[in-house]
Amino acid sequence: MGKIKITKTPIHNLIVIEPKIFGDERGFFFESYNEKDFFDAGISDRFVQDNHSKSIRGVLRGLHFQTKHSQAKLVRVIKGTVFDVAVDMRKNSDTFGQWYGLILSEENKKVFYVPKNFAHGFLTISKEAEFLYKVSDFYYPEFDAGILWDDPDIKVKWPFQEYNIKKEDLILSEKDKKLPYLKDIL
Repeated sequence: MGKIKITKTPIHNLIVIEPKIFGDERGFFFESYNEKDFFDAGISDRFVQDNHSKSIRGVLRGLHFQTKHSQAKLVRVIKGTVFDVAVDMRKNSDTFGQWYGLILSEENKKVFYVPKNFAHGFLTISKEAEFLYKVSDFYYPEFDAGILWDDPDIKVKWPFQEYNIKKEDLILSEKDKKLPYLKDIL
């Protein structure tokens, strides 16, 4: 290894990856994905699809998951800044229903590994953000599910105040506005 730094989170298998950046006056270079390094870090998923989204400030996407064909994800931001969140949906886990969040940005170049059976979402806190993620299974709309972003049992501490974003100004999809609470899908 040596090309990446691994930080374990309080939730088992949820990992933050910091690549080694090679920079000079021309710009920078880093390996955003290296199967061997990631495998050595305990990430053995086979990734089958890359996704790219763009969002403006105040967009909150999530918290999404698939009920079948669960997807492990490697997520990162290539432009702007987001607050990224994963919620443990593994029913037999000691941390079921708990969340972990972190800032992902073009500056910090962190990669967040979200294992299978986690709900995932993010809040765009910069003017705009471009978000890339690799997934370990294909998207099946019939198994698409989610939890409401402000579920009172999960209590995600979205950084609204720190980034001067008002809850009433959030931009949510119609689907995300209607997601159930965790207790309603158990």
